[in-house]
Amino acid sequence: MGITRYWRYSKESMADLISRDLVVQPSPGAVPRRKLYLDEGSGVPLQALWDDIAELNSQAQERLGYPTQKPLALLERMVYASSNKDDIVLDPFCGCGTAVHAAQKLGRRWIGIDITHLAIGLVERRLKAAFIGIQFEIHGAPKDLAGARDLADRDKYQFQWWAVSLVNAQPYGGKKRGADGGIDGKVFFKPDGKRTDVAIVSVKGGGNIGVGMIRDLKGVMEREHAPMGLFLTLTPPKAPMVTEAASAGFYETLWGRHPRIQILTIEDLLTGKRPDMPLIDISAAFKSPGREAVDVGEQPELAI
Repeated sequence: MGITRYWRYSKESMADLISRDLVVQPSPGAVPRRKLYLDEGSGVPLQALWDDIAELNSQAQERLGYPTQKPLALLERMVYASSNKDDIVLDPFCGCGTAVHAAQKLGRRWIGIDITHLAIGLVERRLKAAFIGIQFEIHGAPKDLAGARDLADRDKYQFQWWAVSLVNAQPYGGKKRGADGGIDGKVFFKPDGKRTDVAIVSVKGGGNIGVGMIRDLKGVMEREHAPMGLFLTLTPPKAPMVTEAASAGFYETLWGRHPRIQILTIEDLLTGKRPDMPLIDISAAFKSPGREAVDVGEQPELAI
């Protein structure tokens, strides 16, 4: 018994489609197929289960090491589908800032809230690395010396996380005693404009500081093969500390000679002083997909 084939198109319709290059034949003798383009249909409406966006694995380029981080593509879809240009996106538990990153990229205004200075500093570095010239305000962080002292008295770890953000450093270590190995943060910089190197950051929020702490920083720098070190202190340094730091000499780069160990007070940093360092590479503090271009879009139909 033979098989009768019924064609969807008449001979005339098929000829028209061929003339408009809308027919493709995968191989000689194969059944011709109609070319379809995405803009010709409305797509398939998304269901409650979104399984087309891959989760972040350990090798993901955008991964920041934050345990609850979500894919940027997921938050972009949520923001894009539920808001329009200049709408306000609020994330009251913003963590590493994926929602505010998506909002900024899509031309929305945003408010991000988090309780820890670790998260606040991470979001700040993330946005500055992704968006050239971005401007935003941070509320709740110390603005003066009195505020810094209050934070140090209440929680030394929050103080450390906040302090390292003043020099664009990546926080290091955790709350477990001795876990940081004498390192509170790392500053990534480019001594020749290309190669990335690391400066060690040590933070002290108490009043009992001495020359031994500078010697300890020297030891950490030798152990880590770090060419530079920054000592951030809430209390003004004593003369022997300054002398010990100066004995470390200078680091020569294309940008000039830089003291290998620099002591910076929190008061200095709050009034605008910055480390004497080569080009600081904020984006090297974490894996980054690179600079973002703002792509303003109005709320579309939620379909793929």
